[in-house]
Amino acid sequence: MISDAPHEDENPFSDLDAYAALPRTSGLWLSPDGRRVVVGLSTPDPKKNRYTTALWEVDPEGNRPARRLTRSTQGESGAAFTPEGDLLFVSSRPDQTSEEAPETGALWLQPATGGDARVIAAPPGGVRDVVVAATAGTIVFGSGVLPAAGGLAEDEELRKQRKEAGVSAILHEEYPVRYWDHDLGPDRTRLLTAPGTPAGEEAADWKDLTGHVGRALGDESSWHLSPDGTTVAASWTVAEARGSQRQTLVALDVAGGTRRVLADDSEHEYESPRISPDGTQVAVVVRKRSTPHDPGDAWLGLVPLAGGPVTPLAAEWDRWPMAPCWTPDGSALVVIADDEGHSPLWRIEVATGKITRLTADGSFTDPAVSPDGQWVYALRSALDSPPAPVRVALDGTGNLEALPSPSAAPALPGRLTEVTATAGDGTPLRAWLALPGDAGPANPAPLLLWIHGGPLHSWSAWSWRWNPWLAVAQGYAVLMPDPALSTGYGLEFIRRGWGAWGEAPFTDLMTITDAAEARDDIDAARTAAMGGSFGGYMANWVAGHTGRFSAIVTHASLWGLEPFGASTDGAHYWRRELTPAMAEANSPDRFADAITTPMLVIHGDKDYRVPIGEALRLWWDLLSRADTEDSATPHKFLYFPDENHWILGPRHAKLWYSTVFAFLAQHVLGKPWQRPELLG
Repeated sequence: MISDAPHEDENPFSDLDAYAALPRTSGLWLSPDGRRVVVGLSTPDPKKNRYTTALWEVDPEGNRPARRLTRSTQGESGAAFTPEGDLLFVSSRPDQTSEEAPETGALWLQPATGGDARVIAAPPGGVRDVVVAATAGTIVFGSGVLPAAGGLAEDEELRKQRKEAGVSAILHEEYPVRYWDHDLGPDRTRLLTAPGTPAGEEAADWKDLTGHVGRALGDESSWHLSPDGTTVAASWTVAEARGSQRQTLVALDVAGGTRRVLADDSEHEYESPRISPDGTQVAVVVRKRSTPHDPGDAWLGLVPLAGGPVTPLAAEWDRWPMAPCWTPDGSALVVIADDEGHSPLWRIEVATGKITRLTADGSFTDPAVSPDGQWVYALRSALDSPPAPVRVALDGTGNLEALPSPSAAPALPGRLTEVTATAGDGTPLRAWLALPGDAGPANPAPLLLWIHGGPLHSWSAWSWRWNPWLAVAQGYAVLMPDPALSTGYGLEFIRRGWGAWGEAPFTDLMTITDAAEARDDIDAARTAAMGGSFGGYMANWVAGHTGRFSAIVTHASLWGLEPFGASTDGAHYWRRELTPAMAEANSPDRFADAITTPMLVIHGDKDYRVPIGEALRLWWDLLSRADTEDSATPHKFLYFPDENHWILGPRHAKLWYSTVFAFLAQHVLGKPWQRPELLG
């Protein structure tokens, strides 16, 4: 039974069951009047096979303790507020009139005045990305609808026919067909709308705003409503030649459904649109498209909602903005941007482009500006602290206040510091280093090099999936570098590794590892390397280019870049990443003969970003080189038939870590191999 006041074990990082049970905060939503902050808190379900999320209210003034708002075994997500302060959320729990839970999420309304939540929309294709007009209360959300359906009733009947016939086949007529961990189709997202909150117990008459538009409103699309509820600004995917696609920016008239193009050109893409408080402009993240010889760039753009050119805002800033939100008076935008191992909040003045850093350290998500323009509410995390709600002063003073969280931060088994070095070309390098509490000259710790994914990424935030403190609790020092291609160090730092993954990124990793091993609290004779996704690619590259490590763990990794490029869920993007010659030169499988380090290969069958074929080929290339009579090998392959790019189930996450630590203990610490119990 989960209590209303979750608490943590004193040493959860030493016990994988205790770690898996830790509550995890994600998502933050602010009411229009600024009086309510809601966050999501995830905990394992009773069978510990998945995490479910409940919504909790946090006092924006920081005085009252957090209180739980929703309860169900199915969980709730995707919150939003109406102008009256009613809370909207998505859940697949049964409604008041049925004992059976729907197959997809419905839209629920919990009145601000109290009382039970009720369903206000239950389309057959579920509900995603609910937005509400700040003053008018118009509601818009996305829902999957079958292409042939003329409306929701027809969509429901067609789905029933497919189910009764036992048909799961999907006929594709355009790209893509999969995304990260799920198949696309047979339905496609459309936007549904209603003028406001339905009165009493009546369901709203939801109108199909877009009709069938194919891939236009895919998983990477987002939308925002003007305050008066008359216009939707949306990132809109359009097809290109040779199976490619790009993100454009459109405006949709809510009353008539007509669509106007606000920004569309072949050299740029547009994402995260946000309409200004006065309804006249759209702030949007503009991305210059990459080529094999140019990593592209990103900046903020302002577009008149009535139509007109895209005006860059602070375009010379050498950082990539994310998640823009307006101040209430429309004079500035608050954004997030990676910066040298952090991901701070920044304020950008619309009139001048002046940039003010609002936070000193940490990584922020889900920013929301208070209606009085005094505060930004957000979730803050760091490598040594999990996400928790805070408010940050907008005046640039750096004032940050922690809010009462529904979950206290767990005590860490060590300390966090930094390591610096200089690359061969003179570029400064840095890394985070998490150390056991007792590491020192008299007790140097074995070193675990942990390589981040991406590759356009940075070690700046807490991660529940890739958590270094579990390794620290096992006695390892964990080195987390940002090599070439990492974000937060400027465009030239990315350019150093662009199109040459096996060059500067690899030498940067080795250089910063040398610097860490030179410390007197590190045991340079006992080292290992690991990584997932792009980090797994680098782990494979490391295995074929050096024997300095005692063990290597590679998760969801790229092995052969040419077959990967055609089978990943975004092959159209991959063609812009590397030329065939670049892919060949940087493909780890070319160096399989040179691998002497024991490797633990891990992969999920439902991984569509890095398909399972990569692991199968890597595993075969390792085993086929075993020259003993019985093909005995030091390598191992941990396979998850029903997990994807990420290992999400609590029990599977425990198995992941227990297998990794058993493998490292054998090859780094010299202990006997101990097979995890649940693996038979």
